Amino acid sequence: MKSRESRSLKRRLRSSYITSVISISLVLFMLGLIGILLLNTRQISILVKENIGFSVILKETVNEADILRLQKNLDARRYIKSTEYITKERAAREFQKELGEDFVSFLGYNPLLSSIEVKLYAAYANTDSISMIEKDLKKYEQIKEVHYQKSLVHLINENIRRISLAILLFSGLLLIVAIFLINNTIRLSIYSKRFVINTMQLVGATNSFIRKPFLWRSFLNGIYGAAVATGLIVLTLFWAEKQLDDIVKLTNPESIAILCVVLLAIGIIINIVSTWFAVNKSLKLRNDDLYY
Repeated sequence: MKSRESRSLKRRLRSSYITSVISISLVLFMLGLIGILLLNTRQISILVKENIGFSVILKETVNEADILRLQKNLDARRYIKSTEYITKERAAREFQKELGEDFVSFLGYNPLLSSIEVKLYAAYANTDSISMIEKDLKKYEQIKEVHYQKSLVHLINENIRRISLAILLFSGLLLIVAIFLINNTIRLSIYSKRFVINTMQLVGATNSFIRKPFLWRSFLNGIYGAAVATGLIVLTLFWAEKQLDDIVKLTNPESIAILCVVLLAIGIIINIVSTWFAVNKSLKLRNDDLYY
């Protein structure tokens, strides 16, 4: 009979520990995903900004040699990441593809001009910098005009700032929610063992002696929860990279290492602090309060 009760108690305790670890893992997993997003916000921001570019429209009288010389000069500029020479024939083919009609045959000539497509480094991909770059480029006599969408550049930069702020605020909110969820899970787990704690008090165990196994178990649960959460995050990241076709490199080893350490610290600290307060509360319960 006693053996059966002992096995039943062990099963309940094991189930309680597993439930606690799963709850902690899921909360840390969500927190970790936001952490990865924060760690990669700068990289994503740079990727978006470096796709902002403009077209340098060339005069019709400029010959091929002058265009290639101009392209080399542009490539040497500190603010330019890359350039691509678009001939008027290629421009006509691309426009015809978009339009769906052979406008060259209809007009009898190609009205488009050759151009150089310019991509900027992220630090210069804003309206103020592009305006200064535009003035600088117009000094070249081969250039007819510099074309870019000012409203689009401004909109992209504004949205990046807003999204970065929103992610930061959401991360802070999620951290608070994570603390409350883990704390409530541990409080319920400790409360379910209030009779065990009371029995230990009745046989003369000191408060520190009673706390020790709970704190140790909480420490281990924090490690297990962080390990499971990290494993899920790594699998999710590898899956996400395959979906993105390596457009963004999310599985940076340094980022993952930082994330593992942060999740481990959060898991252990929240678990131990919550356990400490929950056990102390149970230690102060009167006999009459044990049944409520």
